[in-house]
Amino acid sequence: MIPGRAAARHQDRQEYALPDVGPTAVLPRRPLTVGELLDSAVLLLRGQGRLLIPLGALLAVGEQLLLLPLRHAARVDPPTWWPELDNFGWVWLMLAVGAGTEAVIITLLGNPAARAAGAALLGRRAGVAELLRPRGARWGATLLLAPPVGALVLLASLAGPVWLLAFGMWGSLAAALVLDRVPAWRALDRAAGLALRGGARAAGIRLLGYLGWWLLRVGLALGAFYGLASFDLLDLREPGMRTLTAMAVFAAVNAVAYPALACLDAVLHLDNRMRTEGLDIRLSRSPAGLTEPVLLAADR
Repeated sequence: MIPGRAAARHQDRQEYALPDVGPTAVLPRRPLTVGELLDSAVLLLRGQGRLLIPLGALLAVGEQLLLLPLRHAARVDPPTWWPELDNFGWVWLMLAVGAGTEAVIITLLGNPAARAAGAALLGRRAGVAELLRPRGARWGATLLLAPPVGALVLLASLAGPVWLLAFGMWGSLAAALVLDRVPAWRALDRAAGLALRGGARAAGIRLLGYLGWWLLRVGLALGAFYGLASFDLLDLREPGMRTLTAMAVFAAVNAVAYPALACLDAVLHLDNRMRTEGLDIRLSRSPAGLTEPVLLAADR
């Protein structure tokens, strides 16, 4: 081959080659589409899974133990998943309590998820030791407000469709405490206000994420349960074994689903602030030397 022609072809390849964009950012400093938000939540969970998933597993096991008496009262132990009409009241109560405990767990996991998302927005990855460090984490305020949020979701669930509004309202609670640094008495109002901005876009995306994970975890849990039974790995003649296995399967699935929803809340909160408060512009114009809490704190 003629050397000059080879050099020309090499130059053409260099000219038309795609640029190297580097590693995928968990949170680029721009408003994201719905699909990008879901991807960002998964990336954040993948980066912080060694902390969030064990925490999610611990809380999911506690939830299953809490729901056990209600499950027995409703008589929906496997393999009889479909409730009888005379037990419908107990079934409804069990579902409402389950919705409340889910809200509490996601709020608690939202604390470290929000701190990890804040670090990712500023271009770094928070370590496990940093996320476990209590200083500046505002765990006291998170622990104080998580039960009231769960109670509100529980009461709304008893009223049926009102659950949709209640669950979508307070997804930003932990992030408002940890990143926005608002006082505890303002956090509920701050989270609800953010959720309802822009035609309640954030609330709708949170419900969409919940629905997707609900379908996934129910399908996985039922598939795992009946898969174990079909291969004679589970003795369906023992009611105690059936209940224990069902609890273990649902706890295992929720151990991933709850941290994933907490990560979605965290990235959705920051995206909402970029869309409605210009957080990305503020970060680009901030002088060097400011600490992360100062950079991410909301204007009061």
